[in-house]
This record gives sequence, C-alpha cells and structure tokens, in this order.
Amino acid sequence: MRPVHTALAVLVAAVWGFNFVVIEIGLGHFPPLLLSALRFLVAALPAVFFVGRPKTAWKWIIAVGVALGVAKFGLLFTGMAAGMPAGLSSLVLQVQSVFTAVLASLVLRERPGPVRVAGMAVALAGIAVAAVDGGTSGPVLGFTLVVAAAACWGVSNVLTRKASPPDALNFMVWVCTVPVLPLFALSLLLEGPERDLAALRGLDWSGAAVIAYVAWVSTVFGFGAWNHLLKRYPASSVAPFSLLVPVFGMSSAALVLGEGISGLRWVAALLLVGGVGMTSLAPARAGTRTKEAEGAGATGAAAAVSAGSPPAAAAASPAP
Repeated sequence: MRPVHTALAVLVAAVWGFNFVVIEIGLGHFPPLLLSALRFLVAALPAVFFVGRPKTAWKWIIAVGVALGVAKFGLLFTGMAAGMPAGLSSLVLQVQSVFTAVLASLVLRERPGPVRVAGMAVALAGIAVAAVDGGTSGPVLGFTLVVAAAACWGVSNVLTRKASPPDALNFMVWVCTVPVLPLFALSLLLEGPERDLAALRGLDWSGAAVIAYVAWVSTVFGFGAWNHLLKRYPASSVAPFSLLVPVFGMSSAALVLGEGISGLRWVAALLLVGGVGMTSLAPARAGTRTKEAEGAGATGAAAAVSAGSPPAAAAASPAP
C-alpha cells in the first residue's frame, strides 16, 4: 500500500478505536437505546436522499438493519451503560469474527481450515481471560451483553454475505434507516419518555458532538475511507489494520477516561487479536467459495463499518 493509504488505514482504526470512548461519554448524556437511535438517524439523514433507490432486496436491508442496528448496537450500548469499560468493549467485540466463522460454516457451508479453527480457539481463550478480568473489575451483565452484541454482529455479517449488495454505500445508508424507529420505540418502552425527553432537553454542545462523531466521523468517514481502501487493495492487505482498533480503544480509554489496563487484559488482548488475525486472514479451503463470494466479503466489511467498529473478519476474504 502507498504510504498515504497506509496512514489512512491507521487513521480509520484510530477513529473506530476512539469511538468507544465517545460512546462512553455519550452515555453520560443519553440513555443507551436513545443514543443508538440518534446515531442511526443522523447517519441516515440526509445521506438517504443522495444515494438513490435501494439496489438490494428490502428483505436483506431489513434483516441486516435489525441484526446490526437494533440488536448489535442496542446490546453494545446497553452493555457499556451497565458498566462495561470502553477499552474492554473494543477488545471483546472482536470475537465477532469467531461467531461469523461458525455461522458461515453452518449457514453458508464454508468449511474452516485448520489455521482458522486454531485462530477461533485462540480468540476464545482470549475471551475467557477477558471474562476473568471483567469478572474482577466490572459487571458480568455488561460483559455478557457485549459478547451477545458480537454474536449479533456475526449474524449481520452472514446476512450481508447472503445479500451480496452490488453497491455497499447505497446498501449501508438504507440499512441505517431501519433501526431508527425500532430503537426509538424500545427506548420509550424500556427507558421511559420522561428520561428521553430530559436527555433531549438537556442537549448541549458536548452531547451534539458525540452524536456527530459516532454518526459522521465514525460511520460516514470511517466507512467511506475503508471502502475506498478495499476498492484499491486486496482485502487481505486492508483487514490487518482493523486489528489496531482495540489497541487504540484501550489506549484512548486509558488516556481520556482513566481506565486501567491490567496484566490480564493485555494477555486477553494478545490472544484475542492474534486469534482474530488467524481467523480472518487464513485462506479458505479450496473449493469452498468463489470469486463472487470474495467480492461479497468487501460488502460484508461495509456492514461492519456501519458501526464504526472493526470489520476484521468482514474485510478479510472469504469470511466477513
């Protein structure tokens, strides 16, 4: 990759890593489901008026929107609101690559090779270590919700592979429209209209900056830059940069939020990032997928990037 594109890839990883710190700050202004709804609303508007009509069947747009927008982000934001640290969240969410690989083997009949199986085992060992660390420094409920969010992300990756959208940007903008009303409805039901109205009435410049960052910087810029790189270079050249996301997430959380990084958490990071790298970048067994599926891997990255989170498995061919 050219130096300027290498720098861009590192910048995107930094943007996505810092995104977890911004979410943590945003949860001090908004209830988690309301924050997630506002994030998708601002990300979808006004972009939806400029990308044209949907180029993918609505069943796939709705399915990915529910799995990625409602389930994954609803669980992630709620887990962080329940006390899951921002840095640890950026790390644990990487286990989505294991869920994606398992679901792809069950639904898409993609047989993981021995390197990929070993990578999944290493990543799961990292999750086990992170669970031990989280059990001593944070609530079990928050940890469980973030792991569940990673599982929902895996579901959305496989759904995106099935959809194989011809235009990733068009697809993701329309996907962002789906979670808005369900998340607002869930927020009213579970968080209460009084709490939501109080948050909106108390909106200040810092709350507005949070929404702008998670919607425009993390989503619009992050997705646009990552998709630009995927169009110019093989996914195997771009995907490794997403492994920097938890590094930036943990370090920025330590610097900005004062989160401590224990020895166990460093061990978990090494195991999880190494396992994700093996799972994401290992070649598939011959004959399991075609070039058409490899192209779908790039669009799978688009689904992951809509979150402003690391698409390590999504960007790597052939499993998103």
